[in-house]
This record gives sequence, C-alpha cells and structure tokens, in this order.
Amino acid sequence: MCSSEVSHPVHGPSALVLPKAALSPLLFSLYTNDCTSNDPAVKLLKFADDTTVIGLIQDGDESAYRQEVDKLALWCSQHNLQLNTLKTVEMVVDFRKHPSLLHPLTISHSPVSNVDSFKFLGSIISQDLKWESNINAILKKAQQRMYFLRQLRKHGLPQELLVTFYTAVIESILCSSITVWFGAATKHDKHRLQRTIRTAEKIIGAPLPSVQDLYIGRTRKRAENIIKDASHPAHTLFDLLPFGRRYRSLRTKTTRHKNSFFPTAITLLNS
Repeated sequence: MCSSEVSHPVHGPSALVLPKAALSPLLFSLYTNDCTSNDPAVKLLKFADDTTVIGLIQDGDESAYRQEVDKLALWCSQHNLQLNTLKTVEMVVDFRKHPSLLHPLTISHSPVSNVDSFKFLGSIISQDLKWESNINAILKKAQQRMYFLRQLRKHGLPQELLVTFYTAVIESILCSSITVWFGAATKHDKHRLQRTIRTAEKIIGAPLPSVQDLYIGRTRKRAENIIKDASHPAHTLFDLLPFGRRYRSLRTKTTRHKNSFFPTAITLLNS
C-alpha cells in the first residue's frame, strides 16, 4: 500500500509522491522503474520510494497533468499498488493577479484535499514559495538538539568532540537542503539561523562557520559536482564563456528566480 501526495500548480510544478511503500527503497525503485511520463510537459521523478510527478500547466490547459495522474493511478492498480487518497493533497501555485478557478483533482473518484503547503523530502514547500515554515521546522529541530550539546559540555566533553557533535547533529540540520531555500530566506530568518549558531559557539567556546559561509560552501560544492557530471540534467546550464574563465550568467526576470540555486551558483563561481 502506498500513500500519495499531489501538488498541482499553475505555471509551476505539480508533484505526486508515493512514500513509504511496503518494499525496501532499492526494490521499490526497481519495481517502479517502468512508471514514466510520456508527456514533455509532465516529468516523473523518483527518489528511493518517493515518486514525484512534476507538471507545467500553461494557458489553463490541465489535460496533460490530469491524464498523467490518471495514468499513474492505473499503473498502480495494475501492479498491485493502491494510492491512499486520504494522504493525497493538492497545492496550487499561481502568481498571476487573477488566478483562474481550478476544478478539484480526483483519483479513483475520490476528491483530493487542497493545501497551502506540504512536506517533500524533508523540506516544507509553501504555496507562495516562501520558506518561513521550513526554516521554523529546521530551527525547532536544531534547538531540541542543543539540549544534548549543553549536557555534553556539562559533563566535561572535550571541545574538539563538542565541535564534532555540533557538526554532525546540529549543523547537519541547519544545512538540510540549504542550497534550495537559503537564497530566498528573509533577513529576519537568516538572523534567526545565525543566532542559533552563536548560541552553539557560546556553549562550545569555539568559533563556528556562519550560516552564510555554510551556504556558500555547499552551493559551490554542489555546482562543481554538477559541472563534473555531464549526465546531470542541469549540466548545460553551466556554460563557459569563450575565454574559459567565467560562466555565462542566467537571465532572470524575478527576484525569486535570481535568488534560486542556479543563478546564485554561477554568480559565486564567477566571483
């Protein structure tokens, strides 16, 4: 039995997720390998036992998206899998001034709930593509783990081991998908993240990398890995200029796009 989540945007991606199947991630990936999308406007991505349908809807034409959802539901029924519509949600992302009214999505004659946000691979994606909810969840986890750092310091753990514990248990939480959301975070949220790091510095008694440095380091590393991997779907976005020293900048029309990973990564590589 599979649970599913659906995110249905207009002029944006739409996701259908099949998490926690009754198979190991490897077996589930092999089992669902032939579950693909044939429409160029709808992409199907799989990560372990999570399957995501991403659709781009233009001019109000939802037919391709809905057909792929129906096709996925049919594929599941033919392969002894069942979508749990009670755990299926729909999220509409529309930045137009006058968004059109969309008909509710149904799967196997069951209506799908419409939500403002949902959790995808550990990150909370909101309808307005802002990251306050996701950052709140990250800070809550980090603050809970700060208790154990205080206890270790109280029991006399050496500073070197405290730093190791912080890096593995707290910093890893703060950096969860940081290349995705940090560029679009507000100054207030960035300050909250940095304040958590300063608290850890006081407990440990040693300087720690700032959240900005962590973001820059991980963005550079991820960009370099994409450049080295010619099979990566985004490899062609890193286009060297004729002199071979700088990469061609991406054209962006909105601040949201400008602050996203790829434009930011190219700017960092060129700096």
